[in-house]
Amino acid sequence: MKIAVWHNLPSGGGKRALYDQVRGLVARGHEVEAWCPPTADRTYLPLIDVIREHVVPLTLKAHLESVPGFLQKLRPLHWSARARLRAMDRHCRECAEQINAKGFDLLFAACCMFVHTPPIARFVKIPSVVYLQEPNRGFYESLPELPWLATSWTLRDLLDRHFWRKALVRRLKLPGIRVQAREERINAMAFDEILVNSFFSRESVLRAFGIDAKVCYLGVDTDRFVNQNKKREGFAVSVAALLPTKNIEFLIQSLAKVSASVRPNLVLVANMIYQPYLEQIQRLANQSGVNLEVKHRIEDAELIDILNRARMMLCASRLEPFGYAPVEANACGLPVIAVAEGGVRETIQDGVNGILVEHEPQSMADAVERLMIDDVLHARMSDAAHEIVRSKWSLDVSINALERRLSVAVGNVLPDPRRNEVHEDSVLACTARVSG
Repeated sequence: MKIAVWHNLPSGGGKRALYDQVRGLVARGHEVEAWCPPTADRTYLPLIDVIREHVVPLTLKAHLESVPGFLQKLRPLHWSARARLRAMDRHCRECAEQINAKGFDLLFAACCMFVHTPPIARFVKIPSVVYLQEPNRGFYESLPELPWLATSWTLRDLLDRHFWRKALVRRLKLPGIRVQAREERINAMAFDEILVNSFFSRESVLRAFGIDAKVCYLGVDTDRFVNQNKKREGFAVSVAALLPTKNIEFLIQSLAKVSASVRPNLVLVANMIYQPYLEQIQRLANQSGVNLEVKHRIEDAELIDILNRARMMLCASRLEPFGYAPVEANACGLPVIAVAEGGVRETIQDGVNGILVEHEPQSMADAVERLMIDDVLHARMSDAAHEIVRSKWSLDVSINALERRLSVAVGNVLPDPRRNEVHEDSVLACTARVSG
């Protein structure tokens, strides 16, 4: 197939997924070319190393200059909604014109960091598929509360000027949120097929858009992420952006409840850092007696070395749609302790390649102590983790599923009666017993 790719991704799991997908498709003999705006992170796992990539301008400045002077402080609200949507539409139209002129068989789009579901499918004249990692969670989840809820207030709040400022900002944001949510749903409906990374994400898309999606699991490069059989050291690792949704404070609270004699240090590997949040968790770690080390944007070689030396991985991200990190850890023979929510329930089988726990610090603390003390349990989970990834979560298995889905979209083959090579026991893992 001749495949056009569009993306506007930051560094992180979404970009890693696209990079691996593109590499896999090129290795299968497909002709692939990419388009993106200059806002995409092209330094992290650069596609230009694998394929030709076109950078098409995304001009926001002209829209921003139209904002009246007295609204300058509220300009980001305007920029993040109507102006940004118009600019993205214009950018995607230009990309689509170039794609339409080159005789591609298919458009394969990734997410957009600004509008999540991009509008490019509205403008291309070929079959289109989007790999939607997740809907725009801020619109549909309480982070920390739903944006369209009415503002809570008391009589005392009416005398507080800060309350009125917050209430005004919230009120001014709402029209833009409603418009963007509407446009993202229309954009999603324009694609011929929506692929998602887990059954959890499929349900999220259905709740947000009322549209069915197909599960096409991601995989990891098992030639790169390998068990090097290094000596395991007394530390735990967490791989996640340092953002509130990653719930790092829960990990620290959990480790604080582990007996001091076996309490592991915590190494945080982050691709991006929100500084106020980092300062918050560092204070919490100092107060809790938890030794914390932060590593920012390290190379894969260093990450793989850490995953091969750590005793365990800890995961507590709120409603993570899939989660690359637990699968990468398992590929390196590292057991995972995770809160049983989101897509991790499909990759971690409780008691086999890791332990699923309640969202309670004591529950995770108990699991940490088990893996720190019980060498036999640790060795059994380590061996199982490595084998499960090689057989079910490898990049080869993932590209097989993706290639079939894209071929179906083009009309080259009939759908596989096995649906999309989803792992039956992974579905069973969703209902696995929760430890704690």
